[in-house]
Amino acid sequence: MLRELQTFLAVVRYGSFASAGANIGLTQSAVSAQIHRLEEELGLSLFDRSGRHAVLNSAGYEALAVADEIMAAYSKLGRGAASSRAGLIRVGAISSAQASFLADALAIFRSENPECRVRLVPGVSLNLLGQVDSGEVDMAVIIKPRFTLPADLQWRVLLSEPFFLLAPKTHQRFTWRALLESEPFIRYDRNAFDGRLVDQFLRRSKISVKEAIELDELQGIVQLVRRGAGVALLPSTSALSLPKEVVALSLGEATFFREVGLVERPAHSRQPAANLLALRILEAAQAQADGRST
Repeated sequence: MLRELQTFLAVVRYGSFASAGANIGLTQSAVSAQIHRLEEELGLSLFDRSGRHAVLNSAGYEALAVADEIMAAYSKLGRGAASSRAGLIRVGAISSAQASFLADALAIFRSENPECRVRLVPGVSLNLLGQVDSGEVDMAVIIKPRFTLPADLQWRVLLSEPFFLLAPKTHQRFTWRALLESEPFIRYDRNAFDGRLVDQFLRRSKISVKEAIELDELQGIVQLVRRGAGVALLPSTSALSLPKEVVALSLGEATFFREVGLVERPAHSRQPAANLLALRILEAAQAQADGRST
């Protein structure tokens, strides 16, 4: 709730949701969402929304005095507890990143900044993107969406990962197209960005699959293929552990890719330690890419 209170004070200071967002590194919609959450939590409407400017109503003025006291007390608490502490950095991440280069980046960052705390927030790309936009997390490792990112957010490419067909090893003599057309299809969740990439590939290739199971856990899909439940299209990520009972078939010239990247709020809205962590994430992803290519 502290983030919502900070945003509330910024709206009061700068006079509108748009101006507050521009000064604290959030989009207008993210500011609006945080104020809405605060009002729901308090059970009060804080602003007169009849005009274009953010004008406090009577409940808003009462809340303002309390919010100032809370933020002042929190500031004193932080200084008294540990004046040198760099604070808390919230990092969102898809599961495959957590189990690969992100672990390396966090280990290196912590060895350099033992006074700084990091909270890892798991999730799917769409939800994590919304959390960065709303200011709930400072940055997130996600799959790049097909739509345009909010203008205030920054995108940095980390990895480009090709897709392949995963099949039981007993099926390795068949082509990937033949297997997709004949075997039960285990689909990665269509609500996920890379699940949508799979959907687009199937339509582009004019392949009609036999839908069997749909889930949002890559390693779970691997285990289903291992047990002979069907075949699947998966990204080639180092987080995947492929058992000996399965085979990864290249899609050849039809290969498509998912782009893994770091989405961040503007640099001026982040603490310096967050900028350093972003750099370590970029370096760790590059090291993984270099290792894969050698």
